[in-house]
Amino acid sequence: MRMAYKCRAYPDAEQATVFGRTFGCVRLVWNKTLAERHRVWHAEGRRVSYKETDAALTAWKKTEDLAFLNEVSSVPLQQALRHQHAAFANFFAGRARYPRFKNRNSRQSAHYTRSAFRIHDGELRMAKTTAPLAFVWSFDDVDLVALNPTMVVISRDCDGRWYVTFAVDTAEPVPLPATGHQIGVDLGVKEFAVTSDGDRIANPRHLEKKQRNLARYQRRMARRRPGSNNRGKAKAKVARAHRKVRNARSDFLHRTSTDLVQKADVIVIEDLAVTNMVRNRTLGRAISDCGWGEFRRQLEYKCERAGRTLVVIDRWYPSSKTCSHCGHLLAELSLSTRRWTCPGCRTRHDRDVNAAKNILAAGRAVAGYSPGDVCGADVRRRGSSLPQSAVKQKHPRREP
Repeated sequence: MRMAYKCRAYPDAEQATVFGRTFGCVRLVWNKTLAERHRVWHAEGRRVSYKETDAALTAWKKTEDLAFLNEVSSVPLQQALRHQHAAFANFFAGRARYPRFKNRNSRQSAHYTRSAFRIHDGELRMAKTTAPLAFVWSFDDVDLVALNPTMVVISRDCDGRWYVTFAVDTAEPVPLPATGHQIGVDLGVKEFAVTSDGDRIANPRHLEKKQRNLARYQRRMARRRPGSNNRGKAKAKVARAHRKVRNARSDFLHRTSTDLVQKADVIVIEDLAVTNMVRNRTLGRAISDCGWGEFRRQLEYKCERAGRTLVVIDRWYPSSKTCSHCGHLLAELSLSTRRWTCPGCRTRHDRDVNAAKNILAAGRAVAGYSPGDVCGADVRRRGSSLPQSAVKQKHPRREP
């Protein structure tokens, strides 16, 4: 299993110059290669192989206009070609969007393999630099001296902060002890999550808290002349405000997902169409601020590491309109209705808790546990090992 450790880096003036030049060369190689792929596809209707892009890079280095590509390490340039080749493979497979051109104003990064860096006794030396790179190691449970990274990523955020990321191949982690507990999670905007146990996790609304300051910084930046030093300073303030929101959201999602993984053996969530939901002109910003997609990604890899089971049920399963006690399905249930009484068994339901219980029942049916009160649930499981399809399966049976 591959792990990544990201730390703050503090390059000196020489190193910052070398890394900045490397970022520019990586961006140039990426954009020229992407433009050539685009031209060949529309002119000849064929794909460009990695071997062709590698030969083109060698030819560029021999020209007078692009001879400066020889001044930086060749490894990040080769890695840019590999990443673009993988990006197009994912695009043609339908797993990702079409690769885009890189911009000098966005986050910059350069990937170095083992031939372009050396780490010894906790000191990191990068190619084309003389002094070791200063960074802050903040992982007390990992011995930096014994670290053997397979790749090092140097990056610089829009606000000017530098980072170094170590990619390390580790042994399979030891699974967490079983708890004998399963939990269903209903995600929302008013409350970030409501569990089948009745626990409510409040939505911290990180962007809303910083929205006034962020708007003020953006107005100041809009008044500055493009290309001036004052505009650069104002832009850095906007980037810092966004970074604080991003870090606060990431910390909250990590704490919440870790707590759920430690608490339950089986975690069941809904397959939300976040990409479509953020197009809502009224709730789009609030939905984006929740970070549901990142929350699901964290649950997936943390459950895999901890030996837990993550079940994702179909987004069209009527979890809110189904009575978790008797299975009665309502014809209509408005979004403003937060509590309702079942016409069949007269049970009083909280909308979110009832939905979380139904999500858990549907997930238990797929995972091979007791079917519960799920009636005709259109559910499916996500993960590395997919069980037999459970679409329109009322009473799943265990294999003998």
